[in-house]
Amino acid sequence: MANPFQQLLNLPLVSRVRRNHSLEHATLNVLNERFPNTTLIGRSDSRGFYLYGHVPTDAVHQAVTEALERLRRGEHTLAIHPNCGTNLVTSGILAGASSYLYLARSDDRGWRERLERFPMVIAITTLALIVAQPLGRSAQKYITTDPTPGSLDVLSIDLLSFGQVKVHRVLTIN
Repeated sequence: MANPFQQLLNLPLVSRVRRNHSLEHATLNVLNERFPNTTLIGRSDSRGFYLYGHVPTDAVHQAVTEALERLRRGEHTLAIHPNCGTNLVTSGILAGASSYLYLARSDDRGWRERLERFPMVIAITTLALIVAQPLGRSAQKYITTDPTPGSLDVLSIDLLSFGQVKVHRVLTIN
């Protein structure tokens, strides 16, 4: 029997978001190979994902198709992306918690004591950020993405423009 955490990850809505998140990352990785100097941002939900960035729609179609095929062939590392929000959240939690715990560990006698402890806070926060890198990747691998697409397929890819901002909406079906 699966543990409660695994049961949560396997709920249909959560599972869809995780698989869409994997396809989003895989698509971003493929596009980054083709457009290395282009800033791209993705945001996943249960219906698919949004892709923000100045790339042609036909390139998005090709990248999504290739990403899905590569995930299906077992190239699961495509589902991990270095700029994922999971990495940022992991870094923020660890850096904030380590700073807070260090500063809260003794009586605070005012701003001078805090200033004296500031170099150690910087060191502890830096260490937390270093540790956060592999933890963020692990969180992506085991929690926020599922690189096995299963029956996930692409329903449509539409270009939405908001002034200078180019957004593609990728809708998926199960």
